[in-house]
Amino acid sequence: MVRFKDIRLIALDLDDTTLCSDGSLADKTREAIEAAISSGIEVVIASGRAFNSLPRAVAEIGGIRYAITSNGAAVTKNPGGERIVSLTLHPDTIQGILELFGNELLECFIDGQAYCDARYMADPMRFGCSPAYLEYVKTTRLPVDDMPGFMRENARRLDSVDVLCASVFHRAELWEAALRLKNAYITSSSPRLIEIAAAEAGKGASLMRLCELLSVPAQCVAAFGNGDNDADMLSFAGLGVAMENATEACIAASDAVCASNDEHGVAQMIYKILGDMRKQ
Repeated sequence: MVRFKDIRLIALDLDDTTLCSDGSLADKTREAIEAAISSGIEVVIASGRAFNSLPRAVAEIGGIRYAITSNGAAVTKNPGGERIVSLTLHPDTIQGILELFGNELLECFIDGQAYCDARYMADPMRFGCSPAYLEYVKTTRLPVDDMPGFMRENARRLDSVDVLCASVFHRAELWEAALRLKNAYITSSSPRLIEIAAAEAGKGASLMRLCELLSVPAQCVAAFGNGDNDADMLSFAGLGVAMENATEACIAASDAVCASNDEHGVAQMIYKILGDMRKQ
């Protein structure tokens, strides 16, 4: 396993990793991130969220220069929103998604903005949205009455598409169908989501692209996550850290497990990394 003192870049998933379960950023975690940046470590956001949906509490921390968003479909300079990687879905894949899931509730991301089926937006909790994320959904998505038509109109601009499943059982029924899509990266950050991006996407693949740009070798990277969509990123990093509340796939891909998001595991591990660095 990589030595803590060699870490030069930290990639952070947000929901249920860096953020508490209520969606907030704990002061302890913010202070740890700021301490890492002050120590010369590049801290990068790595989220399934669209760029415009990133919480200001994290995105506005001084020194966070890059965000991997939409499960690796985009790498964007922060602040400002200039893209350095953009991997949009192929129109044929969009057509395949609509053939399979056109009658389901869908949301899609375009140029960093999230758009969601108006039926879901009218009452998110009816369709399984957690109360903790109700305000997040309502303040970050734009409602669309005809989502299939909207997706066809923007078929060359879609970063990613999410299928909003009514239950974990519903997702299980749809998952095998999703895997039949061509030229697609299929993943999930939630028991009720199927997340679809271009085949070349993925947090791990785009973290690798960013590391190449910054000349940071994989063994000098620490990545934190909790979901299935974080597993490839943790596998890529020299130090892959899964949260105690992580999925089985995420833990299997990790080198270490830290305390849960509500116990500020990210902050605890960052301070361990910094403590080892300061012993040099």
